[in-house]
Amino acid sequence: LFIETNISILTVGTLYRPIFDKLGIPREKLGYIADSTCAPTCILVPFNAWGAFVMGLLLAQGYSEPFPVLMGSIVYNFYPILTLILIFVVIWSGIDVGDMKKAEIRARDHGLILREGAVPMMDDSLSMMEAKPGIRERSFNMIIPVATMVLLMPTFLIYTGWSSASGKGLAKAWEALSKGSGSSAVLYAVSGAILTAIFMYKAQRLMGIREMIDLCLHGMSGMVGITILTVLAFALNNMCRDLGTGQYMADIAGQFVTPALVPALIFIIAGIISFSTGTSWGAFAIMIAVAVPLAREMDVNANMAIAAALGGGIFGDHCSPTSDTTIITSMATANDHIDHVRTQLPYALIAGLGAVLLYLVMGFAGV
Repeated sequence: LFIETNISILTVGTLYRPIFDKLGIPREKLGYIADSTCAPTCILVPFNAWGAFVMGLLLAQGYSEPFPVLMGSIVYNFYPILTLILIFVVIWSGIDVGDMKKAEIRARDHGLILREGAVPMMDDSLSMMEAKPGIRERSFNMIIPVATMVLLMPTFLIYTGWSSASGKGLAKAWEALSKGSGSSAVLYAVSGAILTAIFMYKAQRLMGIREMIDLCLHGMSGMVGITILTVLAFALNNMCRDLGTGQYMADIAGQFVTPALVPALIFIIAGIISFSTGTSWGAFAIMIAVAVPLAREMDVNANMAIAAALGGGIFGDHCSPTSDTTIITSMATANDHIDHVRTQLPYALIAGLGAVLLYLVMGFAGV
């Protein structure tokens, strides 16, 4: 789902966890697929808050028409492209590396979808329920609430950003999308999906109101751990931002760069910033402000420099244990958080190394 990363992760994790469990596929593999498809898809299909946010950054750099610039950068955004290709190769070939290979052997030989001693971010009892006896299972009872959530997400992004937007018509709606509150939009969209499910299940007499409220509260209780971890991650992110960690690193690196190395260096620095702060968007904001002027000054392909900043931000986000998307993936797939980070890291490094090599080739070729 290219609309929003958290919605994509929550949807994939919730819907496919029972399928993966039934097939005996380790939870780590589901976490890798869910996490590594969401951000790359969102940045490569930028008709969402991601695209709106990046276009806002490009506007600040003097681009009067940022949309063609953003679309022109997609072909140079090697990391998300390689990440998606790598996922399909892993699925098709069945070849795994590092701790993911150990997880696959464990699941195949011992039937353990989680490592012994693993501490899932969410207890299965909170999200897995047996069907009630005598009740006919209907697919639309799942599809309609999920579709409601997906459709409400961009709607509430526009709603929460409407008062801050200028202009008229579609132009104002697009600007509102970029200025909307992602956290509020997720809250409203998920709440709308829950209410839709409650009305549907009550109308079909599948559950009583009290039972559904109890289930909602029971599910919320499983979020206490991830809430604490997210608060601490945000605290660390804010500390790095206030200290100017990212800008300092970018300024230092900019003193020792040659034109051929600019795209690769931008990618690496963006990755380090995103890894250390736990936010790809923060890396976007810092590195686009550095990449665009640097590309102009050193006569480097600006589209490639922008793509390197975006790809590097996603690369660091995939590697960071404090990233909100990484944490939410561990929760949505009921994974041990450290196991998820450890098994995903080799694949992120493979795609990241491939992206760096391609940027070096492009840089020295003068593309």
